Amino acid sequence: MRAPRVTVLSYGSGNVRSAVRALERVGAQVTLTSDPHEVTEADGLVVPGVGAFGAVMEQLRAVDAPRLIERRLAGGRPVLGICVGMQVMFERSDEHGTAEEGLGQWPGTVSRLRADVVPHMGWSLVRPPAGSVLFDGVADERFYFVHSYAATQDPAELLGPGPTRLPQVTWATHGHDFIAAVENGSLCATQFHPEKSGDAGAQLLRNWLTTL
Repeated sequence: MRAPRVTVLSYGSGNVRSAVRALERVGAQVTLTSDPHEVTEADGLVVPGVGAFGAVMEQLRAVDAPRLIERRLAGGRPVLGICVGMQVMFERSDEHGTAEEGLGQWPGTVSRLRADVVPHMGWSLVRPPAGSVLFDGVADERFYFVHSYAATQDPAELLGPGPTRLPQVTWATHGHDFIAAVENGSLCATQFHPEKSGDAGAQLLRNWLTTL
């Protein structure tokens, strides 16, 4: 069987080599690039993200990523966002007290965690919904988080009833509940780093590859 072709989006955001290696270890054929053809035509696209929301959005715009991501999703082609790569899928962020516009795939605002200790750094349990594909076999495992901001409003509740398929949300807690992952048709995302989450993260990536 042919190995799925995955493009990890290269746009200047932090060290993404660990994501490339993790995906290769679970059986993907991985390319690290921002080439529009590769981004559009790969079986799966991974959007990593490290650092400030606004800076990541600026870097994404510089490689025309918002349009390319939108084109993929319109065609039902899978995308996986990781860490800030998940946060930018929401409408906006109020990081550093300024309103930054995101990609708007889901409604909601990314805000600073309300906790005694920020950033949230370390291993935490998550609470996936029934029928989750990403967390099949790893629903009771811990995953590795490093973040100071998160989305806290369920996008399914913000969207309300309608003809579209509503997002499935996985929750975690640090001070207060926050969104740890979202599964929404061809668009999935995790606030934690699966590539740094050991065997559980590897299984989650395998699960994602089954959707390609």
